[in-house]
Amino acid sequence: MDKSEADDPGRTIAANVESVRQRLAAACKRSGREISTVKVVAVTKNFPAEAVRMAFQSGLRHFGENRVQEAQAKYAELGDIRSKLTLHFIGHLQTNKARDTVKTVDIIQSVDSLRLANLLNGNATKKMPVLIQVNIAWEDSKYGFSVDDLDASVKAIEELPNLELLGLMTIAPAVDDPEKVRPVFRKLRDLNERFGFKELSMGMTDDFEVAVEEGATMVRIGRAIFGERS
Repeated sequence: MDKSEADDPGRTIAANVESVRQRLAAACKRSGREISTVKVVAVTKNFPAEAVRMAFQSGLRHFGENRVQEAQAKYAELGDIRSKLTLHFIGHLQTNKARDTVKTVDIIQSVDSLRLANLLNGNATKKMPVLIQVNIAWEDSKYGFSVDDLDASVKAIEELPNLELLGLMTIAPAVDDPEKVRPVFRKLRDLNERFGFKELSMGMTDDFEVAVEEGATMVRIGRAIFGERS
């Protein structure tokens, strides 16, 4: 990156988006997939509305937020492009924020309890696409359904009339080598295929290539696009 590019946030984001696309294309090629089968969800937590606009101008259409209040304020500034993008909620969702969240976002990736699912169903005024978060590595610090509870939970959520269950999501353990989480991604892919879901959200900046090789249809990428958060 030359100095002029480093001084221009728009050019920096555009270059980062192109780099992510190249990495994604290589991972797809290695696994015999088309790049069109993977959605890049740009994680905009702690980044301003202008950064979202720059990423949008670089061709991205899916964006992810972790906090509903931040999403409400930020995307209110983007009214001219809001209808052209898809906003994902990807963080832990407190039950008292269910009503605001279904009014603000387009997809909720982090349904991590039946109580939350029922609250979202009760507050939604139209079909809300959701993914079930699975704590597949059994980490105490992570939210999500256990694998043992998944069959019953999927059945219960599929019966909720205002939710459209698209697939599964997980947050892999933080490791020094992405290959170490390949078994986690593979297990989630096998579960997703068993249920016949069409979407599979897994992989972030440090491990998304392995996730894509193992079947991810959504990858959640922040740092590789926007840089370090302040």
